Amino acid sequence: MANIPEILPDEQRLLKQIAEGDAYAFRSVYDHYHRRVYTFSLKYVKSEAQAEEIVQEVFMRFWLMGSRVTEIKHLGNYLLTIARNRAMDAMYRRQLEIRADLRMGDDWKEIHNDTEELILLNDTRKVLLDAVELLPPQQKRVYQLCHQQGLKYEQVASELGLSQQTVQRHMKLALRFLRNYLREHTDVAALIVIFKLL
Repeated sequence: MANIPEILPDEQRLLKQIAEGDAYAFRSVYDHYHRRVYTFSLKYVKSEAQAEEIVQEVFMRFWLMGSRVTEIKHLGNYLLTIARNRAMDAMYRRQLEIRADLRMGDDWKEIHNDTEELILLNDTRKVLLDAVELLPPQQKRVYQLCHQQGLKYEQVASELGLSQQTVQRHMKLALRFLRNYLREHTDVAALIVIFKLL
């Protein structure tokens, strides 16, 4: 297993924050490791699109771990291990497709259905929006300001007249609810696109 020599500063602190639902801490981890996960995956699958899909799967799986992320000792190696497993799965599926192609003959064509992916993305977005509507008013407002308008916690605290700790607590509760709701109301394929929406 290849090692990632550069460790993200304050990694354990960030993992604790992610366990509490802190999306900014998650973004720090994503920004630090996503390029390496992508490059590592690309060596296996030889496809930029597949490598990008693996990156999304890896970080979605990481995000959905919730409080269990604090059990991770070597985050870089952990992420690469997930990426390797996903890449091996993708390669195995590709081998099955090639065998099926050969059995079906030269006339068979693989058709990439962009419409189906668009429907999946829209359906997933609708599930997320439905979940946001179920949040208590204060949590909903904090989530909208942070995630949909991109404001920082201190800006939201100032706008709503709340302490920064209260804003963080609302975000933690909102993200925990949304994670659980999405887990219950989407399938595995849909989870791949959720990362783009949260």
